[in-house]
Amino acid sequence: MKHAYIFPGQGAQFSGMGKNLYEGNTLAKEYFEQANEILGFRITDTMFSGSDEDLKQTKVTQPAIFLHSVILFETTPNLKPDMVAGHSLGEFSALVANRVLSFEDGLRLVAKRAMAMQRACEINPSTMAAVLGLDDAKVEEVLQGINDVVVAANYNCPGQLVISGSNSGITKACEALKAAGAKRALVLQVGGAFHSPLMEPAKEELQAAIMNTTFNNPTCPVYQNVDAHPYIDPAMIKQNLINQLTAPVRWTQTVQKMVENGATHFTEVGPGNVLQGLVKKIAKEAVTNGIN
Repeated sequence: MKHAYIFPGQGAQFSGMGKNLYEGNTLAKEYFEQANEILGFRITDTMFSGSDEDLKQTKVTQPAIFLHSVILFETTPNLKPDMVAGHSLGEFSALVANRVLSFEDGLRLVAKRAMAMQRACEINPSTMAAVLGLDDAKVEEVLQGINDVVVAANYNCPGQLVISGSNSGITKACEALKAAGAKRALVLQVGGAFHSPLMEPAKEELQAAIMNTTFNNPTCPVYQNVDAHPYIDPAMIKQNLINQLTAPVRWTQTVQKMVENGATHFTEVGPGNVLQGLVKKIAKEAVTNGIN
């Protein structure tokens, strides 16, 4: 029996997030105040009382979810993961949980990633769409026939795949996927085409920051988004984290691989419970719970 700890990505944010933690735990308050200093603005104000619109800004969303997840992990006693993983942004939280990254370095990288992604979105206006009720292989086949930038971006669970690309590519793909039998192909309210070739400018920007950051030996393997395999070598973890921005998030495959390697319990740490729901759809026998 192995215990996996998993960390959510963008989309899990909500107004008021982290407020109870800040008010009820002295150590948590210290972490939050340290974060305000590192970021150079009071992100806690936006997290605790900002509007949904305020929280949707990529430069706020990503650090906010990272902070909520990591501070929960650090202030909950006796958490000893046998393995960790995170969905997209959540991979940074997972790397703090298994001690590859320090809290400070993790936050600095997340802040840089958020700004780089925001800039990449401004260079190439683009979007994402959720495709429901179609086999992954069928979605991939349909996308190959689209003469535009559009790729599979998030393999969330069987029958739920998010695609990413140019605005025109996504429009064409949604029509083609519905014609191919998708129950729904729904354009998402996101800043741009995350996990697609359109994130290349952000990848280049983030690469320099990652290469200049110390990555330590982990306390347990991290299952990384790019290929769903477990890693313990800091140099490999670095490279996979760089490649993550333009590669798909293989969440379905990650959970399957963790179960194959002995995971029976999955604890989601952070805002929301989206990942618990996905785990249940991927591995019905898994026991899930959340710390939020």
